Amino acid sequence: MTRAARAVRPSGRPSASRSPGSDDPCHQVKAIGRASRHEPASTLKDSLLRSQAIPKLAHQAGAVLGRVASAILLVVAALALFVSAGGLGSSTGSAATLETAAFRSHAVNSRLHFLIALPEGYATSGLRYPVVYFLHGLPASPTSYQTLAWVSGALEQTGHEAILVVPQAASSTASDPEYHDWGPGKNWETALASELTRYVDAHYRTIANRSGRAIVGFSAGGYGATILGIHHPMKYSVIESWSGYFRPTDPTGERTLDVGSKADNDDASVPSLVAGLRKQFRRYPTFLGFYVGKRDPTFVNDNVRLDSELIAARVSHVFELYAGAHTKTLWQSHAVVWLKLALDRLQAPTA
Repeated sequence: MTRAARAVRPSGRPSASRSPGSDDPCHQVKAIGRASRHEPASTLKDSLLRSQAIPKLAHQAGAVLGRVASAILLVVAALALFVSAGGLGSSTGSAATLETAAFRSHAVNSRLHFLIALPEGYATSGLRYPVVYFLHGLPASPTSYQTLAWVSGALEQTGHEAILVVPQAASSTASDPEYHDWGPGKNWETALASELTRYVDAHYRTIANRSGRAIVGFSAGGYGATILGIHHPMKYSVIESWSGYFRPTDPTGERTLDVGSKADNDDASVPSLVAGLRKQFRRYPTFLGFYVGKRDPTFVNDNVRLDSELIAARVSHVFELYAGAHTKTLWQSHAVVWLKLALDRLQAPTA
């Protein structure tokens, strides 16, 4: 555990994540748009442009063999594009088994769906595994959770065996619920922190206690992970925010929402809860990490400010500024490192 009065920078970033010729592990990445609380979408057109070398390789072969090679390469490229676009199937192009599941949620008065990735060997090992709950950005559609299949591949590259759960966090009538309990039938915090974990523990071989659970998310999901993790210290021992913010906001990310009374607003604000975190983390040892791009036009100041507030309150945490903006490029570039930081602190699979 880090010293309480200091933020500690992540170490051991793999060299594969660096820019060519750069010694800076926080490498410069290309921004793909202004900050938004939506997950930035990579397009099929972009992927095809990146694959222009494939026909050239086929052209170098003989006439017949060239046509065969070209066809094979195009099939491989199509499969790669399907996976990179978040296509669903029995796996993510890795050894993990990817499934979708659902249960009846009383908290949101509907079926709540989720993506679950089971590690290689799950079917036969008999082991219980730690679980990473991963929250997506908002506003979102009821199926936005399905676009995060790529997180499973990143998790597998950490070298850890764990279950990944990516839940639905929006509905057709609530595209931006901010991971908050709004009232009967609209209680998203309860649905995810209580009902979902209970269902997953009952239906999968999990380490069913806080030592085996992490909650992680990007953008609005980073806020959700942080506030749910703080509100439910008996549920999670690891909290990570990737380019997140720390108060509920409107869809632009620029205006703080009024969620009710002053007490309700304070309870939904991470900065308002900082004063109690040192005591809480002593009772429930917790890894808190948050990371953001230096060129994030909306949330970088929130992250820098929270780092200062946590240092002043002597709350142990990890904070890092990275080259980049509010983009999927940033998250995918560092996902393996960030997930490894989380998984290093969870209990290993056990019989």
